[in-house]
Amino acid sequence: MSDQVSTPPATDPLSTVSRDIAEVPSVEIISTAALHLMSAAAVHLGLAEDLPEHRDLDEARSLIDALAGLLDASAPSLGHHHAAPLRDGLRSLQLAFKEASTIPDEPGTGPGEKYTGEVHPTAASRPQYTKPLPVAE
Repeated sequence: MSDQVSTPPATDPLSTVSRDIAEVPSVEIISTAALHLMSAAAVHLGLAEDLPEHRDLDEARSLIDALAGLLDASAPSLGHHHAAPLRDGLRSLQLAFKEASTIPDEPGTGPGEKYTGEVHPTAASRPQYTKPLPVAE
C-alpha cells in the first residue's frame, strides 16, 4: 500500500486572468481603453493638476488620434449611451490641443480630425464681445 497524497492541480494564473477577462463585456473594455487614452492625452496637454507644466503635444496628438480611431471603429458596438460621453471627451481634448498649439493645423488635419471631421468651438465657448460689432452699410 502506498501513502500517496493526491494534490489538486496547480491553478495557472494566466487561465484565471483569461477567465476574468472573458467575463467582462466588450463595452467595458473599450470604454476603459478610451479613458486611459483620454487621461494620458490630458496629461500631455498640461491639464493634469499635479503636472500642469508638463506639455508634449506630439504625444498628445498620437493619443488623441488613437482615441478618435478607437471611438470611430467601436461606435456601432458602444451605442449612443456609451459613445456620446466619450465623444464629448474627445472633442474637449481636440479643442484643448488647438488652444495649446502655437502653430495651427490646417483645417481638418488636427488630431483625430481624420475620424471626426474638423472641430470648431461652439458658440457658447467663443469669446463674448462687450461692444456690438460694427455693421457694414
